[in-house]
Amino acid sequence: MGIQWTVYPNHRAASHVAAEIIAATLSETPACVLGLATGSTPLDVYTELARKHREEGLDFGRVTTFNLDEYIGLTPDHPQSYVHYMNKHLFSLVNISRDRTHLPNVQTDNLDESAKQYERLLKAAGGVDLQLLGIGANGHIGFNEPGAGPESVTRVVDLAPKTIQSNSRFFESEAEVPRRAITMGIATILRAREILLLATGSSKADAVAEAIKGPVTSDNPASFLQTHANVRFLLDPDAAARLTA
Repeated sequence: MGIQWTVYPNHRAASHVAAEIIAATLSETPACVLGLATGSTPLDVYTELARKHREEGLDFGRVTTFNLDEYIGLTPDHPQSYVHYMNKHLFSLVNISRDRTHLPNVQTDNLDESAKQYERLLKAAGGVDLQLLGIGANGHIGFNEPGAGPESVTRVVDLAPKTIQSNSRFFESEAEVPRRAITMGIATILRAREILLLATGSSKADAVAEAIKGPVTSDNPASFLQTHANVRFLLDPDAAARLTA
């Protein structure tokens, strides 16, 4: 147990290593199940995967994907919905079958049942082979905010004020940021066979250090990754500053 971590020269270098690992998984297991993240951190990963498909023939034809989370209150065509994000940055650029791509369904009157159905779909697919994660400045993974426990599964959650403030950079104002989401839980994430966490920038340094070296606690949900047998953090010098000081 414990988290392996490697420091790369910059965000781009760390992102390209993440893409290489994902590409190797696709090559070795063409029908693999990938867990995917959104936000600014994995953009270069998806750009590189799309390039590998375009220029090197990386095949997504048999891949199944499950995204970590989705905002509640945004339609699929909203520029900040994660459906829109994934279509724009990856799915439309590779030969993936859209019926094999999954995000939590928030276009329903029964959100709790939708979350349970997502958990069932994950299990029916055989679980995630490789999960890509980012980390919030407060230690959240997916939208598992501080206070989330290791037993948590896919569910409706309230976003923390710090997360709303951080994500406001993607919207015209903080008031437009959704207050709720459906997210995979900590237990859901920990069922993945392999986990990659990409973290870059000085704003992530405290959360990364606490996740890797601190106690395993719901105060930093990413610290539960210490209990997984196959977790690797890909960092740049700024995100690793408190580990290497």
